[in-house]
Amino acid sequence: MAMASPSTAAASTLLLPVLLLIATSTHCAAAVDSPSSPYAAALLNLSAALADPSGYLATHWTPDTAFCSWPRVSCDAADRRVISLDLSGLNLSGPVPAAALSSLPHLQTLNLSNNILNSTFPEEIIASLRSLRVLDLYNNNLTGPLPAALPNLTDLVHVHLGGNFFSGSIPSSYGQWSRIRYLALSGNELTGEIPPELGNLTTLRELYLGYFNSFTGGIPPELGRLRALVRLDMANCGISGEIPLEVANLTSLDTLFLQINALSGRLPTEIGAMEALKSLDLSNNLFVGSIPASFASLKNLTLLNLFRNRLAGEIPEFLGDLPNLEVLQLWENNFTGGIPPNLGVAATGLKIVDVSTNRLTGVLPSELCAGERLETFIALGNSLFGGIPDGLAGCPSLTRIRLGENYLNGTIPAKLFTLPNLTQIELHDNLLSGELRLEAGKVSPSIGELSLYNNRLSGQVPTGIGGLVGLQKLLLAGNRLSGELPPEIGKLQQLSKADLSGNLISGEVPPSIGKCRLLTFLDLSGNKLSGRIPPELTGLRILNYLNVSHNALEGEIPPAIAGMQSLTAVDFSYNNLSGEVPATGQFAYFNATSFAGNAELCGAFLSPCRPHGVATSGLGSLSSTSKLLLVLGLLALSIVFAAAAVLKARSLKRSAEARAWRLTAFQRLDFAVDDVLDCLKEENVIGKGGSGIVYKGAMPGGAVVAVKRLPAIGRAGAAHDDYGFSAEIQTLGRIRHRHIVRLLGFAANRETNLLVYEYMPNGSLGEVLHGKKGGHLQWATRFKIAVEAAKGLCYLHHDCSPPILHRDVKSNNILLDADFEAHVADFGLAKFLRGNAGGSECMSAIAGSYGYIAPGTSSSQTASLYFYFLASLLVYSAHCTDFSMLLPSKLTAEILQSERFYLLQNATCIIQTQAFLSVM
Repeated sequence: MAMASPSTAAASTLLLPVLLLIATSTHCAAAVDSPSSPYAAALLNLSAALADPSGYLATHWTPDTAFCSWPRVSCDAADRRVISLDLSGLNLSGPVPAAALSSLPHLQTLNLSNNILNSTFPEEIIASLRSLRVLDLYNNNLTGPLPAALPNLTDLVHVHLGGNFFSGSIPSSYGQWSRIRYLALSGNELTGEIPPELGNLTTLRELYLGYFNSFTGGIPPELGRLRALVRLDMANCGISGEIPLEVANLTSLDTLFLQINALSGRLPTEIGAMEALKSLDLSNNLFVGSIPASFASLKNLTLLNLFRNRLAGEIPEFLGDLPNLEVLQLWENNFTGGIPPNLGVAATGLKIVDVSTNRLTGVLPSELCAGERLETFIALGNSLFGGIPDGLAGCPSLTRIRLGENYLNGTIPAKLFTLPNLTQIELHDNLLSGELRLEAGKVSPSIGELSLYNNRLSGQVPTGIGGLVGLQKLLLAGNRLSGELPPEIGKLQQLSKADLSGNLISGEVPPSIGKCRLLTFLDLSGNKLSGRIPPELTGLRILNYLNVSHNALEGEIPPAIAGMQSLTAVDFSYNNLSGEVPATGQFAYFNATSFAGNAELCGAFLSPCRPHGVATSGLGSLSSTSKLLLVLGLLALSIVFAAAAVLKARSLKRSAEARAWRLTAFQRLDFAVDDVLDCLKEENVIGKGGSGIVYKGAMPGGAVVAVKRLPAIGRAGAAHDDYGFSAEIQTLGRIRHRHIVRLLGFAANRETNLLVYEYMPNGSLGEVLHGKKGGHLQWATRFKIAVEAAKGLCYLHHDCSPPILHRDVKSNNILLDADFEAHVADFGLAKFLRGNAGGSECMSAIAGSYGYIAPGTSSSQTASLYFYFLASLLVYSAHCTDFSMLLPSKLTAEILQSERFYLLQNATCIIQTQAFLSVM
């Protein structure tokens, strides 16, 4: 046998200890990672302490596997100690498990966000978690004061306590962190002054304090020492006073959100030194003066929102030189002069420009769409003149153009109607003239609204109008249009409102208009129409309003029109109509004024119809005097009988009407009023409140509806004096939007009003979040609901004509369908449900500029409801704190860039509909 060499023996001698060490280490690691480890026990105790309806932790955290391999648990490689715990978005509830967390002393990251944890924060765990670097408790239901001892965790770099119900003031100790980079306290119920000690956080890069906290005082000047700060969001948190000049020291800042506060004074010139700024929102404040010239240095600016302030002077031309500008919103100020002519030349990425409701003059800039990215241009409510520039009329990216209430003149360029993405054209109340040039085969099918009323347009309504197949509103009233209406109007299958009144249109009413089955409003009054009323109008099954007055129509009113149950208002007055007015159906509820000025009409509430012939053969032998006396006697007797009959009929009608129900349908229904009444049973009640009782009902055809029984409106028995309620319901019933609960019908008698809505199987947002059966909504769902509710409210306030003011927005008025899609409910009814204080308001649809609410219509009570909406929806529901950084990684960048932007933009649209500053 060969002998081992000395070198081999030495190697073997050295290798043996190494192998023993490896074996020992492996055994120790296995022991540390074993089910008997104190870390495993702590994690299992944590799982047991929390309510976990999905069973996620019980399923994935099992003693028979190594705890370091458990999902959402991370260990360090060397010592196998738990250093990270991410339990976000698991629908966990209960108090924060203090005992279990205290047994994980090496934790560096603790993420419990997007759950429904409650109670107060257990400060006793602070002493045990000395290694903690990231603490994220965002979007829970934690209450009580902020933990004052939290700065004892000196290694913290990321603290997110937003979206909870923490109250009280911010502890001054929060200025003691030496390494912190991210601090979010927004979306709580914090009060008091913002502590100046926050200015000591010199490593801080992001600070979020806004959204529904209610601080007193102003912005601490000490915040100017935060030179590393990149984002500062103090929107909607009650601060007042002037912006301190020290803010200009924040030269690294790229986002400054101070909107929806009560800040005042002039815009600081020093802001111009913050050259890194990309987003600057100072809207909805009390700023005065002009835009400082120093803002010309903000070359990186992409968003500038200064709307709803008291700014004056001219819009500076240097805004047109900002190369990266995408959003410029200056509406509702006191700006004078013209729109900068160079706007859009340097800023080729310009997308949104809104300068409406100022005192601007001059012409429209010709290069607004030079970069062909402009989507929205709104300049209504100014004194602009001149024509519509070719560059704007040919802008391929344009989706909305709203230039109403100016002094624009000239013709409307034909190519405007061909833009492929355009959905809204609003040029009403101008001095535009010439013919309406809609070329067949070239017009855009995407146009949903064509609002050209109160101009000087002439010529015929072109046959090319039939190409606007997506049109929902056709508003051409108050022009000089002539000729006959083309039959192509019947191709507008989506049309819901058509107003061509006050023109010179002649010929017959085209029968093809009966094919516009979605029409709810048709006004052809004040023209020169002749011929008969086409019976095809009875095909308009959801028509509410029909006005053909002040024309030269002749013949009888088609009796079938009386059977159109959806009709709530008609006007046939001042024509040459003849024959008997039907006294049945809907006509039984109209009065003589609807038929006045037609000498040959008779019956019902008009003069009695003359008999076709009178027999005279038996009177030949009587003298003239006898004949006269006989006729007079018969006449007197007839009057007596007629009077008695009328009195009896009125008595019977009043008695019947007090009991009779009438169903007004706003779309085609497959059920009758009796089916609705069958729902009014105690076992069908699904909700009760100050706004009435809600019943769930199954209709014979299988449809499920919600029936709301409203409290009494106005004086008992005074159905004719309902303070505008019937007119309001007619307006509300015409609204059609994906995120608004559809009002299917309205049933009423003299004592009771019933509203029939589409049924929302998931109930209200308030019930889902806070009811007895409340569940947790994931952030993505909450975010989607907030966006959808904003879209619905923005449609009511910004796109309805006339605008609809909700007056009672809260989480219980946001309903969720089977897919948890949000639908706004109970809009426009609040003032009727609170008792009429004198009937001074008869409509919640406010008169004034289309899409904007006149400041004089606001009240602190109404404005506070809008504050409550944002608080209840974004705090209690989504606990939203800062839309620029709170999205979890699972939400894509596309959502961040599109939906977040839409939500922020339309939240301001919602707020703009009231004088929000009155509550600040």
